[in-house]
Amino acid sequence: MPAYSFEALDAQGGTLKGVLEADTAKAARSQLRAQSLVPLQVSPVGAGAAGAANERNFGLGMRLFGRPVFNATGLAIWTRQIAGLVTSGLPLERALTALTDEAEKEEERNLVASLRAEVNAGSSFAKALAQHPREFSDIYIAVVNAGEQSGHLGLVLERLADDLEERQTLKARLVGAALYPAIVTLVAIAIVLFLVAYVVPQVANVFAGSKHALPFLTVAMLAVSAMVRQYGWIALIVLVLGAFGLRAALRNEAFRERFDAAWLQLPVLGRLARGYNASRFANTLAMLAGAGVPILKALQAAAETLSNRAMRADALDATILVREGAPLASAIAQKKRFPGLLSMFARLGEQTGQLPVMLQRAATQLSTEVQRRAMQLATILEPLLIVTMGLVVMLIVLAVLLPIIQLNQWVK
Repeated sequence: MPAYSFEALDAQGGTLKGVLEADTAKAARSQLRAQSLVPLQVSPVGAGAAGAANERNFGLGMRLFGRPVFNATGLAIWTRQIAGLVTSGLPLERALTALTDEAEKEEERNLVASLRAEVNAGSSFAKALAQHPREFSDIYIAVVNAGEQSGHLGLVLERLADDLEERQTLKARLVGAALYPAIVTLVAIAIVLFLVAYVVPQVANVFAGSKHALPFLTVAMLAVSAMVRQYGWIALIVLVLGAFGLRAALRNEAFRERFDAAWLQLPVLGRLARGYNASRFANTLAMLAGAGVPILKALQAAAETLSNRAMRADALDATILVREGAPLASAIAQKKRFPGLLSMFARLGEQTGQLPVMLQRAATQLSTEVQRRAMQLATILEPLLIVTMGLVVMLIVLAVLLPIIQLNQWVK
């Protein structure tokens, strides 16, 4: 039965908003009048064929300017909630009804009501999710579809929630490790630019009438100050244009693949990028294989999750090798950008018949290693940045104090 969002007036003149189910919009208005409400607006939530047509006609602007109903954390929580309800034996329709009633935001309530309407109309849960591609990725839908076909939807949803939470945790830890060094760097640059562009020229004005030669450090700092004041804005504009140019160039797939391949060659950041992408690939592949998705389809979907285009190309090449009959471990081992740990665990999984379990272990070890290296790098960078900032400020202060000390000696 389709779902309709409504806005109506009650007997006291107050405005009510909500969602109800009815065969037609006219029937929905009749339900509202039967409850002594005056319907002001009744519109379909966006389920079924009408919803798909609306999304095709008007979805472009929403995708460009709108925001998804669920963020990464919200989607993980919602998946965990519906997994718990389904696992406890509650029918899917009743689980969606409960989540509709518990939704705090109107957008979330409308989205879940739309899913419930699709399920009530006879669609599968995966098909209902596919009506909202902005909210649910292809991998999310593929995993749910596999769970429905295998009859273990609750278990699959639990695994999906685990994967979403682990991915969010890893991302949060990496961002947290990089946040402090980034803040220290920005503050240091701002302080140094202020000292060089404002403080040092003031000192130069004080000693401008002196016939004595200034110390070498002061002369060098004055030259740097003049360069910053004369060409600082030009350098800033060049940097901004360079950033926009690089961003535009990265939209070209060939250039993006070469750029990502070069990024993987960096001494420290390259290893972090390789480990992060390999962990994500192994985690997704383990989840899909464990849910019963065919290995070729699972490989294709897992490859699409890789943010590094060079590693994505390697994963797609490995998919071709597997399609031609090569073992998964052998196909991955031929792609040197993937850590050897991944192919080793894949080989053990193929030999023991526990491929999803072994892939999950590989993902866990790779994720742990990435976190360890990121924290280690942040631990080294923090004092290094502070010491560097201190040295630069010390040089600026010396450039200011040396003429004063020299002048004092001349007076004596």
